[in-house]
Amino acid sequence: MENQLNHNSYVELIEGFKKQISQARIRAHLAVNKEMITLYWHIGKQILERQNSQGWRTKVIENISKALRAEFPEMKGLSAKNLVYMQTFAKAYPDFSITQEVLAQIPLGHI
Repeated sequence: MENQLNHNSYVELIEGFKKQISQARIRAHLAVNKEMITLYWHIGKQILERQNSQGWRTKVIENISKALRAEFPEMKGLSAKNLVYMQTFAKAYPDFSITQEVLAQIPLGHI
């Protein structure tokens, strides 16, 4: 009987650990997601501002992409096409502080 109680206690302990680990992983993914969305919005906003003030064109965005990919080769999402998406995102949400918390809950692929 005592072994059965110890076994049940052990199983409950392991199940509790698994639940804690799963929840921590979800929180970590959400935190990373929120930071990446914020980063992408800021990059898009800065490109928009420079385009408006300095008349930047596609070639400048391509050069930015090349420079960023050279500096961060392991990072996905820095193509010229994605930089244009970042601009579009920043344009669609000009007051990012209002939408930030809601957007942080949406996977990056949906934005």
